[in-house]
Amino acid sequence: MADQRLLAAYHIRRGADFQRVYGRRCTASDALLLVYGAPNGLPHPRLGLSVSRKVGKAVVRNRFKRLIREAFRLRREQLPAGVDLVVIPRPTAEPTLAQLLDSLPRLAGQIGRRLGR
Repeated sequence: MADQRLLAAYHIRRGADFQRVYGRRCTASDALLLVYGAPNGLPHPRLGLSVSRKVGKAVVRNRFKRLIREAFRLRREQLPAGVDLVVIPRPTAEPTLAQLLDSLPRLAGQIGRRLGR
């Protein structure tokens, strides 16, 4: 069985990387998510999460993060290579994993096309 873990190489952790993605101002959104994107110069996509307190208390915010990370892990091969994605969930949304599995690749694809990936 292939290794299915989401390795540290697929995470955006540094504040400078988040600022670079936000500064690029390349976005795509739907009712569930707002996604910012920027090229990263790597052969794979990376994920950053920004979940504000408007979404809910810590339990709710952590559930959002787990679901988004799982959607990224399961759809990683469908996402554009060489793109950093910062995902911000909408405060009014209560997504299921199935909805995120549909939404994340679609929005990432839009960003990839805008960035020429």
